[in-house]
Amino acid sequence: MDEYIGLDVSLKETAVSIRRGGKRVWRGKCPSDPQAIAALVRERAPAAKRVVFETGPLSVWFFHALTAQGVPAICIDARHAKAALDMAANKTDANDADGLAHLAEVGFYKVVRVKSFDSMLTRTLVAARTRLVRIGTELSNQIRGLMKTFGLVVPLVTGGKFERQVEALLIDNADLGRIVRPLMEAWRAVRLRAAELSRTLLADARRSDACQLLMSIPGVGVVTATSFLAAIEEPGNFRRSRSVGAWLGLTTRRYQSGEVDYDGHISRRGDSHLRGLLYEAATSLLTRSRTESDLRSWGLTLRERLGFKRAAVAVARKLAVIMHTMLTTGEPFRSTTAPA
Repeated sequence: MDEYIGLDVSLKETAVSIRRGGKRVWRGKCPSDPQAIAALVRERAPAAKRVVFETGPLSVWFFHALTAQGVPAICIDARHAKAALDMAANKTDANDADGLAHLAEVGFYKVVRVKSFDSMLTRTLVAARTRLVRIGTELSNQIRGLMKTFGLVVPLVTGGKFERQVEALLIDNADLGRIVRPLMEAWRAVRLRAAELSRTLLADARRSDACQLLMSIPGVGVVTATSFLAAIEEPGNFRRSRSVGAWLGLTTRRYQSGEVDYDGHISRRGDSHLRGLLYEAATSLLTRSRTESDLRSWGLTLRERLGFKRAAVAVARKLAVIMHTMLTTGEPFRSTTAPA
């Protein structure tokens, strides 16, 4: 008889529940280690058909490690599972594992595509670079704010010019210099490491034909193209290009009940970082691009009718659709569409 297992994963321990024939036959805990869990599954449930756990910080590692051990692992959407798990009177790890095992048995869940380790490495590279750039910006702003208190206003410059301006203003302020210069040293170190990661990102993009293809779109740079590829992985993961916009949370919510039927704001689900990058690319296309295209003309027309923010969101969604289509067909971006 088939057996169904629910795993409520935490950092140290994982709650396990096993169901067979519509009843729970065993539950307990084990260390949050895929090898230990695989051994437990082989011992307690040799006929396991589904082993279900929710999305979380350990889900990528768990999925690939359990799959390598021959365990039929399935990662499901945590938001989808939450509605069912909230039905329990008491919120405990054991009850959550029971609920996940029940979902596995009845098949009421939404499978989440787990990314490969290569894609996660790329995402980690982009995230690390982005974080270092933000830390550098925060440090420079902190330095400006501290010096402004003493009447020393640093001009709006960046990079090496910023450093020279700060040093020039600190020449006659030794006491303040003892406080600000350690921050400047941290700023220089962060900026250096961010530049190293930027060079790595650029080198990887130059070796990728897919990245070069996506970067032919005005407003789409190295970070956006790389992040899009890491998120999509394979174009075949989506049956239709239009689905990518909804997957990234760039389509409007709809509420319909009886006589009430209206569209709300965008859902904002999926990869928030990539969604932000596409919005930035759309903003660049509408405001700074010198290349005329049907996409830009369409966006500018929407801006006149709906306002800039809504137009930028619409262009971002269209960009996601176009980028997926380009990856599917292998054709570069066309500024204008040939008349039929």
